[in-house]
Amino acid sequence: MKSTPLTAATCRICLVRHGETAWNVERRLQGHLDIPLNTVGQRQAEAAAANLERTPFAAFYSSDLTRTRETAATVARPHGLAVRPEPRLRERHYGAFQGLTYAEAARLHPDTYRLFVARDTEFSFPGGGESLNTFAARVRAALEDIAARHRGEQVLVVTHGGVLDVVHRIASSTDLRAPRDFALPNAALNWIEHTAGAWRMLRWADQTHLGEARDELPNA
Repeated sequence: MKSTPLTAATCRICLVRHGETAWNVERRLQGHLDIPLNTVGQRQAEAAAANLERTPFAAFYSSDLTRTRETAATVARPHGLAVRPEPRLRERHYGAFQGLTYAEAARLHPDTYRLFVARDTEFSFPGGGESLNTFAARVRAALEDIAARHRGEQVLVVTHGGVLDVVHRIASSTDLRAPRDFALPNAALNWIEHTAGAWRMLRWADQTHLGEARDELPNA
């Protein structure tokens, strides 16, 4: 994205979903389970790094899970900046669904799976999982803290598909319960800005640097 000057009150954020993992290919719910990038995911991270090599960033943030840390380290390397881990940027905790494919979750937990795909905001996954409301609140808090810390600056955040689903709704003022009508590809670039307490979207799901990208999440 072509950069435009930032005002002292504006924080611009480029958000990147981590590169592909073997579990993405299998349509398996990862959540807080720590899965590394596969070979395709590593290539995607390198492609994102090449695309952003000449884009100035004041800081790099990442979820503290391996798939995001690996992606962020690759993208940050040409800039000579360390990646700051931020646990609040983790994927939603899917409780007992973690490790299952979407098909397995639907078969083993049909009633709770229906609540999941219906985007019931109060529903919490069995086995210690988060509700959509709780998940969205921690994502918003992390974003707002980063924006407040970097007024007048541009930063990069590497995170997860579920987090980006929430971010898109925050930036577009869309209800959490609405069906998803936007893409969340691995390693795509998503640009938003925060000024005077308000978020706005600049560009979403830029895949021009990618030869292949997967969007295997539900509610597509």
